[in-house]
Amino acid sequence: MNVDLNPGRRPDADPHADGPILRYGPAAEGAALGMVLVHGRGDSARGILSLAQELEARGAPPVAVIAPQAADDTWYPYPFVVPTVRNEPFLTSALAALSRAVDELRAAGLPSERIVVAGFSQGACLASEWVARTGGSWGALVALSGGLIGDQVDPARYPNRLNGTTAFLGCSDVDPHIPESRVHASARQLEAQGADVVARIYPGMAHTVNADELTWIVDRLRMLADATQDHQGRRAGE
Repeated sequence: MNVDLNPGRRPDADPHADGPILRYGPAAEGAALGMVLVHGRGDSARGILSLAQELEARGAPPVAVIAPQAADDTWYPYPFVVPTVRNEPFLTSALAALSRAVDELRAAGLPSERIVVAGFSQGACLASEWVARTGGSWGALVALSGGLIGDQVDPARYPNRLNGTTAFLGCSDVDPHIPESRVHASARQLEAQGADVVARIYPGMAHTVNADELTWIVDRLRMLADATQDHQGRRAGE
């Protein structure tokens, strides 16, 4: 695991500009798969990397993982269901931090189809919002206890298509931070953009990650790795 630190002062307009980035797994250059993991409120990049370690222990293929760090361990100050303007400039800065993490993987040669964007809680909300706004074809969006950001899901914010993207949304029906209705509204929006959506609501679950969610992620990573191997094998035989 490597840590990059930029100790400069954070500009008020871009509070996450100087956040460190942690890495886990193989180097992105030459890796078959990449993943951006986004931590939740009060957690850290180091904390969310425990999820990468758990996936590895459950048999996930090698993945170049990048985990950006929020200033003061929080991506934006208010709940994700308030008007987005109340969470500025933190929200825009957080989305830019996620863009930088994805750009690092793409600069190393990984196409979006082999990149998974994932997060838990506040990180799941940020990952969902970034993918929905950006559009494109991604290896997967994984939102663990989260949903799209704002006082309402406004389709005007998401004009880009997500054809070829598989999105997984998992959450409790009694989550104290994430209304079940927002999970369903987020799933409908992602589907409207062309994503293949898997939404699973777990009765009575605490605000956590469960074994079923981990199994889905491992299976998805294995499928992406197999597809990459097949593609490389066909190219070698041309």
